[in-house]
Amino acid sequence: MRRKPFDKRFYARVNSRFSLREVKIMESKYAKENVSTKQSQTRQKARVSSTHGDKERPRRFETTPRQRPQAADGSSLLSFALPKEARLAKRAEFLRVYEQGTRCEGRLMTMFAMPNNRPLNRIGVTATKKAIGKAHDRNRAKRLMRECFRLSRRELDALTQRYDIVLNARRSIVFAKLEKPLAEFRMLIGKLAAK
Repeated sequence: MRRKPFDKRFYARVNSRFSLREVKIMESKYAKENVSTKQSQTRQKARVSSTHGDKERPRRFETTPRQRPQAADGSSLLSFALPKEARLAKRAEFLRVYEQGTRCEGRLMTMFAMPNNRPLNRIGVTATKKAIGKAHDRNRAKRLMRECFRLSRRELDALTQRYDIVLNARRSIVFAKLEKPLAEFRMLIGKLAAK
């Protein structure tokens, strides 16, 4: 098998046997033999003579309207969402619950609850860097606590009053599955109802 003269390994072998001038002569001979200097003629675009020849094919990622998935019914999804009215958002609301609310301790979270005069129970969740650590752990803790609140609507609706609830995460919640925080949150609601 004949090697191309432009290969680096070829140069290493050639330099030991031939001079640089001889290598350049060999390259020019190779180029004359193997590289064409004539330009090809430009071709006109071929035309299809049939009646359907000018139709464009759809691209791969495009689908016809009948193949697109049907839109999900929004009313069925809303029943699982935590509405904006059910969230504590302002710092002043959190501070008021800390100062005036009832404190209930758990192994995975601490709950502060204060009665409100609203039609809904509201929740606020905190996971501090000092208590939990890295951002992904804090985000997981907050997701777990929000989910506990969402799944415990029946227990919360059974209370005689509506509450503003603030949940503070503890480090141990990061390693727990949903069942343990959910059971603990429902236990804290039971303590709140007993007071």
